Amino acid sequence: MGPLTSRLAGLYGRRGWIAMGVFAAIVFVVIPLLRLAVPPDHPLHVSDYYLLLLGKFMCYAMVALAMDLIWGYAGILSLGHGLFFALGGYSMGMYLMRAIGTEGQYGSHLPDYMVFLDWKEFPWYWAGSEYFALAVLKVLLVPGLLAFVFGWFAFRSRIKGVYFSIITQALTFAFMLLFFRNDTGFGGNNGFTDFKRILGFSLAEPGTKAALMAITGLFLLLALLACRYIVVSKFGRVLAAIRDAESRTMFCGYNTRHYKLFVWVFSAVLCGIAGALYVPQVGIINPGEMSPANSIEIAIWTAVGGRGTLIGAAAGAGIVNGAKSWFTMAFPEFWLYFLGALFIVVTLYLPRGLAGLFARRRDAA
Repeated sequence: MGPLTSRLAGLYGRRGWIAMGVFAAIVFVVIPLLRLAVPPDHPLHVSDYYLLLLGKFMCYAMVALAMDLIWGYAGILSLGHGLFFALGGYSMGMYLMRAIGTEGQYGSHLPDYMVFLDWKEFPWYWAGSEYFALAVLKVLLVPGLLAFVFGWFAFRSRIKGVYFSIITQALTFAFMLLFFRNDTGFGGNNGFTDFKRILGFSLAEPGTKAALMAITGLFLLLALLACRYIVVSKFGRVLAAIRDAESRTMFCGYNTRHYKLFVWVFSAVLCGIAGALYVPQVGIINPGEMSPANSIEIAIWTAVGGRGTLIGAAAGAGIVNGAKSWFTMAFPEFWLYFLGALFIVVTLYLPRGLAGLFARRRDAA
């Protein structure tokens, strides 16, 4: 067994690897079989609605992992991670819009909204968007480069704490206003929708939907392993030292700016990947995804699940969004009140979230 394999095997104990194996079996085998092989009238059949819901929750779990990596381990609270999620979604959405071809309402190679606005050709920044490989490259580079430029100036100026949070919120709000404009070429208020296919496969086919869900589960597992690899390494210990006492860490000879910049960019890229997986499953991306309220919700997922736990943050995303799905159907007018009350209760009585509560009960037993 090589050094890398040994380190990977040591990321989790026996129970952890068993849990991940069970999750993989459910996502890669059980759910697709229940969707594709079980008749629709059977009680065990998984409908498109629940398949979509599971795919969405796993995308949100990846975003929660990204937030936990910078907030729970580096002490950097971002209120703008919804921006990176949306930019990844728009990068993939541009490819999906080009894949529609001439099947739009106007029969043009341009998207319908461009024809409606009397555009004659694609803007320069749409160049190459018809190629999937370039779309994947944009998914990684667009959020990553924006995070790098922003983080370089912010960390160089030693902006942190509540000031950093406010600036990230202002950044995502500014981009939301920009993308709402029709002359930017991103569909304005309506964004991108009415996707037809991806890599030649119809998005309406049950097999494509099941495959997208399984691929999302694979990336969630890879993201969890990557984040775990970072936090248990020497790099992760330095991040924890920066979180707890940045000045002392600097006095020990560490350039904290480089550490924070790396984890900040990695977190943004992870959000971009989640957004790219989200869009073909949900079928729409618009500037509403950049809403500051969405970024605040991401912080709430992490706090509810448990800061500094990774798996707790991912579970928190599923729990909060599951509650949201039920509340918005049963009691839509009370959802925001419930969300606010949940955050207050967790802050006052469960500072380590639900993961911390389970850990205390396990230790007590």
